[in-house]
Amino acid sequence: SSGCLSAVIVLPLLLFAVQFLPLGVCGQNETEPIILEGKCLVVCDSTPSAEPSGNALGMSVRSGTGRVAFSAIRSTNHEPSEMSNRTMTIYFDQILVNVGAHFDPARSIFVAPRKGVYSFSFHVVKVYNRQTIQVSLVLNGWPVISAFAGDQDVTREAATNAGLVMMERGDKASLKLERGNLMGGWKYSTFSGFLVFPL
Repeated sequence: SSGCLSAVIVLPLLLFAVQFLPLGVCGQNETEPIILEGKCLVVCDSTPSAEPSGNALGMSVRSGTGRVAFSAIRSTNHEPSEMSNRTMTIYFDQILVNVGAHFDPARSIFVAPRKGVYSFSFHVVKVYNRQTIQVSLVLNGWPVISAFAGDQDVTREAATNAGLVMMERGDKASLKLERGNLMGGWKYSTFSGFLVFPL
């Protein structure tokens, strides 16, 4: 079976025969035994996982729940009317990727499904020149990464940044407009994130 590990203790009567067998190591997908000091170790994995567990034998543990990623865009050129003056959350109305469905498009909030290190990036475009916008990645209501765009001579300038953050299960991440008026969209503004590894 896939991902199996078995150890067989060779009977004392066979110890003499085992001593004359050559020591061998099988490849990751082979099923030939590893014979070492009278013990037989079989490691087989017909379809190795992309998520190694990091144990001493190099075995992999499959975990479909470990795949977490999202990417969303603003497809409208105006601020959604439901954007609150109190929260100033930036809304992303079109989903490109939502593996695990942990990004809530209605609230434009990502909710961490498990404790781990997460990577986030954002690219938010303003429309008008003579304007400065400041955008923050907010974790549980507190800004942790910020960016601004304030060139007075550039019309469609972007506030962009990226970083890694540690999150506990249930922590929430979103983008907040700290300053200025965000009018840009046209699928140029994006917000993305994914689980780098669990803790």
